[in-house]
Amino acid sequence: MKFAIPLAEGKLTAHFGHCEEFAIIDVDGDNIKSKEILVPPRHEPGVLPRWLHDLGANVIIAGGMGQKAQSLFSEQGITVVVGAPSEEPEALIKSYLNNALISGDNLCDH
Repeated sequence: MKFAIPLAEGKLTAHFGHCEEFAIIDVDGDNIKSKEILVPPRHEPGVLPRWLHDLGANVIIAGGMGQKAQSLFSEQGITVVVGAPSEEPEALIKSYLNNALISGDNLCDH
């Protein structure tokens, strides 16, 4: 399983499309195998879903994401979790894997 988490200053950012970088984390079972920090391509509709799909991402953990973006990720076969807290990527993934990730309201209002 491969996770993509939008970051600002090393933690999950509330606004998915305006992040500075992504943590791309490969997980085997309950263990983090590798972590890469990548700068995304310029934000335009549909670019990030294709880019993250090409990187092999299966799950996006986000604070907020618009409905259109969520649909585009779904079309790429990528699960979207919204409303996650601003934490470090490893903590978010551990919580997700333990079915303890607190997610809630989409922090994006568009």
